[in-house]
Amino acid sequence: MTDVRPQTTPSADLIAAEEAHVAHNYHPLPVVVAEGEGSWVTDVEGRRYLDLLSAYSALNFGHRHPALVAAATEQLGRLTLTSRAFHNDRLGAFADALAALAGKDMVLPMNTGAEAVETGIKVARAWAYRVKGVPDGAAKIVVAAGNFHGRTTTIVGFSDDPQARDGFGPFAPGFEIVPYGDAAALAAAIDENTAAVLIEPIQGEAGVVIPPDGYLRAVREACTAANVLFIADEIQSGLGRVGTTFACEREGVVPDLYLLGKALGGGILPVSAVVGDRDVLGVIHPGEHGSTFGGNPLAAAVGLAVVDLLRTGDLQKRALSLGDHLRARLEPLLGSGVTAIRVAGLWAGVDIDPAVGTGREVAERLLARGVLVKDTHGQTIRMAPPLVIRATEIDWAVEQLRLALEG
Repeated sequence: MTDVRPQTTPSADLIAAEEAHVAHNYHPLPVVVAEGEGSWVTDVEGRRYLDLLSAYSALNFGHRHPALVAAATEQLGRLTLTSRAFHNDRLGAFADALAALAGKDMVLPMNTGAEAVETGIKVARAWAYRVKGVPDGAAKIVVAAGNFHGRTTTIVGFSDDPQARDGFGPFAPGFEIVPYGDAAALAAAIDENTAAVLIEPIQGEAGVVIPPDGYLRAVREACTAANVLFIADEIQSGLGRVGTTFACEREGVVPDLYLLGKALGGGILPVSAVVGDRDVLGVIHPGEHGSTFGGNPLAAAVGLAVVDLLRTGDLQKRALSLGDHLRARLEPLLGSGVTAIRVAGLWAGVDIDPAVGTGREVAERLLARGVLVKDTHGQTIRMAPPLVIRATEIDWAVEQLRLALEG
């Protein structure tokens, strides 16, 4: 990385200015990042850090990936936005490539992950009324406990996390929560008015919670048997993170709808999409759903470049191989400050022994050692390094974790 000269305003002053004028909806670690390249970032004082969060998987390809920056830069010089009131010359190629990557027919482009989830909900309800024949207003969607699908009021209404939910009602009806990983409970919740099952193949915010073997296959079978849509929220787990293009591939399962986001924008801008076949996405008609920025030419150019990076499968293989390497390095920490680990490709949840501190405290110790991670649910830290990370960098990061656990 090129050297970063410390700027005149120190980190403490920049943090104070942010705290004074930005709503306190986050509690960031006390670091002010000024530059990034690959797996590394540099703060305003010139200190370097290994980024093991990747902006919650939005930076799967690392900071400032040359191919993605080139695609964005070229498009910035031509056209950035038309709205969907007009066609643009980039959206068709992006949609075609993304649909092919997912093995589907159609793409409904949006911006953020939460928008993709909300779109999936609308599509499922429209399909239930117009295709399945569910009585108007009666459609139900089955979801899983521990879910995290976004922050809109509809979505937090079917969260069981008090911090996400409490104080934001009233909530929209039409959702039933069942235990995650319990295929029998999910199947029992499906009835004649069920439009869809909406789950994360791996629950990210919950701490990289991996369901039991066979769970996704059982979900697929239950949905098929009952004529119910299987919607897979792959916003964090998809696009190479777990060693396959989509986490559903770990069990050879194909959902009816993929919800994609985060890495789809290459860490450059928000890009999300709902991807499915014509018999499902075709239920949406002009004027029923939209977005001023969804499918804009800049987003389409970057999204196409992201798909190009994934076409060969090389990054997926790299994530799988390095994920095995990460697991092998983490396992010796079990019983030495770590109570459990869960690893899927280059994605790990590490549960911290309360005797050595909270997840936040360990994250702060790692920050002091030049490693960026994020805590969740008190005792867990999440690791999601860019897929371009090197094995030697993983070794160094896990050694810093070992030292951080010692206090």
